[in-house]
Amino acid sequence: MTSGTPRIGVITFPGSLDDRDAIRAVETMGGEGVPLWHAEDDLRGVDAVILPGGFSYGDYLRTGAIARFARVMDAVRGFAERGGPVLGICNGFQILCESGLLPGALIRNRSLRFVRRIVHVRVETMITPVTLDVVPGEVLEIPVKHGEGQFVADAVELARIEDEGQVVFRYCAANGTTGNDADNPNGSANAIAGVRNAAGNVVGLMPHPEHAVDPDVGPTGGQPLFASLLTQALARV
Repeated sequence: MTSGTPRIGVITFPGSLDDRDAIRAVETMGGEGVPLWHAEDDLRGVDAVILPGGFSYGDYLRTGAIARFARVMDAVRGFAERGGPVLGICNGFQILCESGLLPGALIRNRSLRFVRRIVHVRVETMITPVTLDVVPGEVLEIPVKHGEGQFVADAVELARIEDEGQVVFRYCAANGTTGNDADNPNGSANAIAGVRNAAGNVVGLMPHPEHAVDPDVGPTGGQPLFASLLTQALARV
């Protein structure tokens, strides 16, 4: 790798299962994947951080509730406070919410069933590291696989999230329209599939963009998200 290649750290927690997929997606899109361990307190100078999907600590107690106390999370918080790009995917999204780095919470799917399917999500904002090069309104095809992906927040917080433009992705039909429960795989409030923090540098989403970069095995809706993340990370090199 050259010095101009963005280095993207991917954290492995006990129970992570999409960490290698995230590294492969980063490298497929031209970045350098840097494996990080949950017990480390050093991010090894990476330019962006990904918290991958899986079942950290077996999802005991509550999804992400134990992982929030992992030693590496102190470093992630500091990195985020300094403006570093942080992306949480599925279980990583849950961890970021539990850590207070993102608003809201993820609970059991409304159907009380594990859902695994390809969905469509509409991009709502460019003000994030993963949508920097994506036009709002663009619809991406990305798979989901989770049992606890229903995004919830109380009425006041939900209104604030909407009013302040913190919704990043929304479940939708292939044509971008919302309102049909069949397009919302987990019953999330306002069909929210992903949110950002107030500063815009921390993002979480339930769909798995790391599983949507290789056209030989499925949809490619994850490509523009990783391309944007690498662009943002490159600016820090």
